[in-house]
Amino acid sequence: MDGASNTTISAAEGLLRALKRRGVDYVLANAGTDFAPIIEGLVRAAGRKDAIPRFITVPHENLAVAMAHGYYQVAAKPAGVMVHVTVGTGNTICALMNAARDNVPLLLMAGRTPLTQDGHIASRSAPIHWGQENFDQGGITREYTKWDFELRAGQPVDEIVGRALDIALSEPRGPVYLTLPREVLANPHKDSTTPLPPTEIATPQPSARHIDALAEWIAAAEFPLILTSNLGRDLGAVGVLAELAERHAIPVAQPHASCVNLPASHPFNLGHAGTELLGKADLLLVVDCEVPWYPRYATPRADAKVVHLGVDPLFERYPHRAFTAQLAITGSSRVGLQLLDDALKARPVQRAAADRRRAVVAEFKTAKAAQLAATVERARSEKPIRYSYVGQCVHDALPKDGIVITELGVAADHFALEEPGSLLAVSIGGGLGFGLGASLGAKLAAPHRMVVSTIGDGSYMFGNPTPFHLVSRAAKLPTLTIVCNNGRWQAVESATRVVYPDGAAAHAEEMPLVELQPSPEFTKVAEASDAWARRVDDPAELPRAIDAAMTARGRPPSAARRSHGARPALKVALILRRAEGQAPRARTQARRRGLPRCGRASDTARGRRRSAARCTSAVGGRRRRSSASHRSSNARRSSGRRVARAGQTLLQPSVNTTWRLRFRRA
Repeated sequence: MDGASNTTISAAEGLLRALKRRGVDYVLANAGTDFAPIIEGLVRAAGRKDAIPRFITVPHENLAVAMAHGYYQVAAKPAGVMVHVTVGTGNTICALMNAARDNVPLLLMAGRTPLTQDGHIASRSAPIHWGQENFDQGGITREYTKWDFELRAGQPVDEIVGRALDIALSEPRGPVYLTLPREVLANPHKDSTTPLPPTEIATPQPSARHIDALAEWIAAAEFPLILTSNLGRDLGAVGVLAELAERHAIPVAQPHASCVNLPASHPFNLGHAGTELLGKADLLLVVDCEVPWYPRYATPRADAKVVHLGVDPLFERYPHRAFTAQLAITGSSRVGLQLLDDALKARPVQRAAADRRRAVVAEFKTAKAAQLAATVERARSEKPIRYSYVGQCVHDALPKDGIVITELGVAADHFALEEPGSLLAVSIGGGLGFGLGASLGAKLAAPHRMVVSTIGDGSYMFGNPTPFHLVSRAAKLPTLTIVCNNGRWQAVESATRVVYPDGAAAHAEEMPLVELQPSPEFTKVAEASDAWARRVDDPAELPRAIDAAMTARGRPPSAARRSHGARPALKVALILRRAEGQAPRARTQARRRGLPRCGRASDTARGRRRSAARCTSAVGGRRRRSSASHRSSNARRSSGRRVARAGQTLLQPSVNTTWRLRFRRA
C-alpha cells in the first residue's frame, strides 16, 4: 500500500507516511515517553504494509545526528532524526552544529512534553512531563537550524513535512527542526488522497557577467591559485575542477580539506601544503572554503585580486568572518567552474605564464612528495608509530570504493585518496563525536563499501562508543575504526602554546586540564559488544593487522551464547596503546630536550604525532595476552587461526571492526 487512501488514522501514522513520500528512508531515533503515538503507529503501519521509513534505535542523540550527517554525505539525501523532547534535543547540539556548518540537510524531530494535564489520552502521565517543558523548545536549536516549527492540531502533516524538507534542501542547505506534541500525534488525522508532490528546487546559477570578469583576471594573472576545502562534497564538481586546473595550469590548495576535492595524483593538487604559496599568488579564487588562510600567520599579497565563489560565498551564518574579497559570486560552484573553463578557453592562451606555473608546481610537488616518502620510510621501523604511516597503511589496504572518515586522526593528505566521495572529514564546527556516527551513516548509505574511520581518543569518548557498538551490531553496519589516542587534549595544549609560547604553562611539569589520564582500556568497551580485540605497537605489524581487520568475518556463536539469543558476530578491535608508566615530568623533560611533541594534523606540522602500543588480542570475548617477547607472533597465529580471510568479508552483516590507536609523546 502507498498509504494515500482517504482514511482516518492518527497524526503519527500520517507523519510516517509523509516522511516516506518525501524521500526519507531512515529515521534514527532515541525514544522517550513522547513516542507512544509513534510506536503505536509503527505497529499499525507494519500491519497494513504501509510504505514508511525504517526506524533505527540509536541510544544517544549525538550519535544519531552524526549518523544522519554521514548518511547524507554518502547518499546525497536527508535522513530523519527523532529525539525525546528538550533533553534529547539538548544532546544533539554538538552534532547539530557540525551539520549546520557542513550544510547538511536533515529533519530533526523532537517530541514535545504533553500540552494538557488531563482530558486527552495523551495527557501528562509522568513527573517529567512538567519538568521537561520549555517556554521555547525551538530556541534550543535556532542558532543551528534554518527553520523550526511545532506541529499543531488540525494541520496537514504532509504539508508541514514537505515544507520542512524543502527548506532543508534549498541552498545553502542545513538542518530543520520540528516539534511534535504527544496529544497532536495521537489525534485522528485524515490522510490526503492527493498529497503534495515533492518540490524540485533549482540550483542557484552564478552571474555570467561576473564569471567573465573573473576569467579576464585569471587570464592576466601570472600565478592564480584556487583554494577549496569542500568543493568535492558535490561529486560532479571534482571532475570539473580537475579539467579546469590542468587545462589552464592553475594550482589548487586545500586548506583543511573535508573531502576529495581533486584526486591525490592530479598534477595541480597541492593539498594542504599548497597554502604555503599564498604569498606568491596574484589571483586567488576561494571556492567553498570557510577559512582559506589564517590572517594572524599569512595574508594575500596587497596587489592580489581575491574572488569568492559558492552558494553562500560570504558564509552569512558566521558572525565574524573577514577575508579580502574584490568579488563574491553567488551560485553553484560546479556550474561556476564550468562557465569559467568555457570563458578561459575563449581567451588567448598565455603559454609562457602557464609553463612557468607548471614548472613551479612540479618542483613544489616533487619536494613535498620526497619529504613525505622519507617520513613514511623512517616510520616503517620507528616507534612510536607515526600518523603518516597509519595513513599510508590505510591507503594501501583500502579498496578502490572504500570510504575514509577522519576526525582529529590522520591528516587527509596522508590517505592520498583518488576517488570523489571517498573522504569525509570533521566539520570546522568542531563538535567532537562526528567520526563514529558518520561511519555508521556512511555504511548505512553504502552497505557494499568498506568504511574506515580514524579518530582521536577524545573523539572516541565524545562519539558515545557503547551506543556506537550497539547500533553497529544491531543494525548490521560493520565498520573499521582507528582511534588515535595520545591520552590528552592536544588541541588545548597547542592553543595554550600558541597564545603563551613562553608562558608559565608551556614550562610547567604538567599543563593543567590537558591530560586524559589514567587512559581507559578502550579494548574492553569493544569487547563488551563481543569484539575481537588487538593492540599493536610494532609498525611492522600494522599492515598485517589492518589486513586481518578488513578480512574478518562472522562465525556462529557458542551454544551458551546462542541460548541467550546473541547474534552470530565477530567484531574486531585493534588498539595501538600509549605506553604506560611515563610520568608527566618525564614527558616535560622530553619536550625540553627537543624531542618531538604530539601535533595535530601532519608529521611536517609543528608537533609531530607518534604512537606506541602493546599488542593484545581477544576473540569472541576470550582474551589472550602474549608475553613481551612473543606478542607479535602470537597475534599473527591468532589471526591466522581465527580470522577467515575472504575478499567479501565485510559484506557479512554481523561483522563490526574497530581499531584503536593510542598515541604517546616521545
